[in-house]
Amino acid sequence: MITNFRKVFLLAIISFSFCTVNAQKKKNDKDKGKEIVGAPAVMAPKPAPKKGPKPYDEIITKKAITTKGMLTVHEVEDKFYFEVPAKLMNKDILVLNRVSKSSIESPKAFNGYAGDQINESVIRFEMGPNDKLFVRKISYSVNPDSAKPMYKSVMNSNIQPIAFAFDIASNADMGKGTGVVIDVTSVLNSDNEVFGFEPNAKASFQAGAFQADKSYVSGIRSYPTNTEIKMVKTYGKAAGRPFPGLPPAPPSQSTVTLELNSSMIQLPERPMKPRIEDSRVGYFGINYTDFDVNPQGVKEIGYIAKWRLEPKPEDMEKYKRGELVEPMKQIVYYIDPATPAKWVQPLIDGVNDWNIAFEKAGFKNAIVGKRAPTYQEDSTWSMDDARHSGVIYKPSDVENAYGPSTVDPRTGEILESHIGWFHNVMKLLHDWYMVQAAAIDPRARKMNFDDALMGDLIRFVSSHEVGHTLGLPHNFGSSAAVPVEKLRDKAWVEANGHTPSIMDYARFNYVAQPEDNISIKGIYPRIGEYDKWSIEWGYRLIPEAATALEEVPILDKWIDAKAGNPVYYYGRQGQPDDPRDQSEAIGDNAMKASTYGIKNLQRIIPNLPAWTIEPNEEFGSLSRMYDQVASQFRRYIGHVGYNFGGIYENLKKNNQKGDVYSFVSKATQKEAAAFMNKEVFQTPTWLINKEIINKTGKNMQVIILSLQESALGRMLSTSTMNKLLVAENSIGNQAYTVNDLLSDLKTGVFSEVTAKQPIENYRRNLQKAYVVRLGNLINPPIVPGGVTIFFGRPTPSLEVEKSDIPSYLKGHARELKSAVDAAALTSSDKITKYHLQDLSGRLKDILDPKQ
Repeated sequence: MITNFRKVFLLAIISFSFCTVNAQKKKNDKDKGKEIVGAPAVMAPKPAPKKGPKPYDEIITKKAITTKGMLTVHEVEDKFYFEVPAKLMNKDILVLNRVSKSSIESPKAFNGYAGDQINESVIRFEMGPNDKLFVRKISYSVNPDSAKPMYKSVMNSNIQPIAFAFDIASNADMGKGTGVVIDVTSVLNSDNEVFGFEPNAKASFQAGAFQADKSYVSGIRSYPTNTEIKMVKTYGKAAGRPFPGLPPAPPSQSTVTLELNSSMIQLPERPMKPRIEDSRVGYFGINYTDFDVNPQGVKEIGYIAKWRLEPKPEDMEKYKRGELVEPMKQIVYYIDPATPAKWVQPLIDGVNDWNIAFEKAGFKNAIVGKRAPTYQEDSTWSMDDARHSGVIYKPSDVENAYGPSTVDPRTGEILESHIGWFHNVMKLLHDWYMVQAAAIDPRARKMNFDDALMGDLIRFVSSHEVGHTLGLPHNFGSSAAVPVEKLRDKAWVEANGHTPSIMDYARFNYVAQPEDNISIKGIYPRIGEYDKWSIEWGYRLIPEAATALEEVPILDKWIDAKAGNPVYYYGRQGQPDDPRDQSEAIGDNAMKASTYGIKNLQRIIPNLPAWTIEPNEEFGSLSRMYDQVASQFRRYIGHVGYNFGGIYENLKKNNQKGDVYSFVSKATQKEAAAFMNKEVFQTPTWLINKEIINKTGKNMQVIILSLQESALGRMLSTSTMNKLLVAENSIGNQAYTVNDLLSDLKTGVFSEVTAKQPIENYRRNLQKAYVVRLGNLINPPIVPGGVTIFFGRPTPSLEVEKSDIPSYLKGHARELKSAVDAAALTSSDKITKYHLQDLSGRLKDILDPKQ
């Protein structure tokens, strides 16, 4: 019915239209040749607008506000135009996007501040057909050396994506044709990944859907090698990031407005000669797939990240002779004008401290820190200008600082850096120094440090973060090079420092005792021997080598000359098994170092009530600093725990002698077990302070058991036991075995059971926690979905249920139950008897679980 109706309706319309056209035609025929008095003259139709580029002065009118540089930029009323010169076509341009001003609506945590980098990419301008200019987004995942034959083959099989296509508005340079003019307004006013956020970065700012009507370009400035674009962009406020397992919070009706700065940086016309990375020396870097270096396959190649330091041409011969020369271009870091004035000099000093390392690479005055000019001193200067590196001060309660850098993806050359300096890092520095040094430095015995002390601490962190921006990652193994007793030797430690690298998380010398009378030279970190060596290895030029590959044999000889010396050992962050590679640890023996550290904590605890007094305040500082002491003790427990099942990693090339991996000795692991039994499993009563309890309400049972469980977690885990089995299979009776571990644990945790003595409350808690953990290992809990949880870090090993681990654990549980039953029969202490009977019942259920 509906179909037929539509047909009839359409026929009616067509018939009506036909009649109307015929009637009009007859009228026109009738009137043909007659002159209509007063009728307007018939106008010829206007020609269609001419397509293609228009005359220059029609686009760039006299109203234009122009700035010249890498790109000539015109602002004409509400439009922005780029003049792209011919010399810039097909050249690599790095686009670096940062937040220039953050939104008051954005969450402020580790991210969310002005200066935060949100994206970067490489683009090229390229002439297209039909009066178009293309912008391609360039990837460097393949060897960027276009001269290599396989590179050309790879490029023939792939194409770089076109991000934008612009109509050419006019010829550039007053229409002379030495480039083109394009209208970039709509692109800059849109939400895109070239001039805006990398998608995942939006979450840090709670930025949701883009709102074009509330967004605009606020200004563009162009410089010789870069163009800086400021854009105000508004987004709907996205839902906050929920805690795991909770549904996301609904977004509010408010918006998030940000000012973004996009830096378009022309990559160097003459690429820096790269340096191929080596896992034996720590450097950040870039990686790509090389199809040419291996004729029978492909190889992943890495270049280290480093600044371009080159002698002036007239100084090259001096440099080759080994004389110190100044670089052609100095590395400069500006201190953010927002930085409190009293901290500017310590931050500058932290930058300048690296000159001693660059001298090893043959350069003097290679790096300098400077106060940023004020607006009155230079109105054109801006921290957003990509030519400037600096330390950006962030008004944040985050207790941290970080050191990122931007590199040329073709070579690894560091182009600039914006170090993030959070205001509340000073709280972190205070707490570190108080718990690690108050026993030996009277200046640390209060809640507000003098400016001189805080300035020293800021200087050390500044040096550490600058090191990251020079290309250096953390070296968590460096401090293990120093014998523990040397840390108490005043003359030695003041001359050499307590760690060879400021890039370690070695913090302060917590081993030194009050009677050692060590000055701050032996307490603070400093630029050390490893730092000087790594800068020399990365930055010393090798003029006789024409290419990066030709440098490799020479670099290998440099490494070989240092091999075996622990001062030059690089312990990579994230190595899970090497007990040397630990955050916050110092010295070559964790048991000895931690014992000295505990002695100092025992000196601090009774003094905390006096040292934390602040006028007209409650006891929040006392509570906080007590927690910091407990956390420091937990670190010591962790340092010792890493020895159980430990595997040393000494990376080598195949021309070097010796093993890459070796097991921590049985004697060392026995020493670690003795430490745990004495310092951790025997109740650390020094933590129990009645004055602190009465003023803060601390629950000592919870605190002490938590510390003890952290030790059990490392020792009594499937990960540790798997590695012990591997060691036993590899080195036989020289290994510390699973049986040794369980025997040492039983001796330490259940000593009263063997001796048939009364068991006090803290020890009863520990023994119950031990049995609970043992039960979870023997009968792993099943979570919804059928996933079994094994206790310990995942490690490539035989499946637990197919290994000897269950056999050892069940045998251990039977022996323990037998000893508990025997002790329960003779115990005269009622609570001890009840406790032992409870343990016996739990062990029975573990060995014969109820269905």
